[in-house]
Amino acid sequence: MSGSDEAVWSLVMFDLPVKSKAQRRAASEFRHLLLDEGYQMAQLSVYARFSPSVHSIMPTISSIKRQLPEGGEVRIITITDHQWATTIRYSNGHEDAPDEAPQQLTIF
Repeated sequence: MSGSDEAVWSLVMFDLPVKSKAQRRAASEFRHLLLDEGYQMAQLSVYARFSPSVHSIMPTISSIKRQLPEGGEVRIITITDHQWATTIRYSNGHEDAPDEAPQQLTIF
């Protein structure tokens, strides 16, 4: 991950086994964990979260690592806000505008 303190997006990509009832439950719990940690579903098994800095996303990534479900594959990647803004996205065969970074709250 980048050593700078610039805004980043954390992406969690996963393929989890869902053949048994226990596996489906574990996969569902993992998705709920991501939502609870502030991630939004970008695609079926890809979740994204904006963070004002790499340092502020690290505790969340550590939490996810501690709660990985058995089996399957999970990848976590962090990219800069600039890289996220330059992604090309298609929906129904038409190019969509890239997602914008969420507004940050200022606390006085």
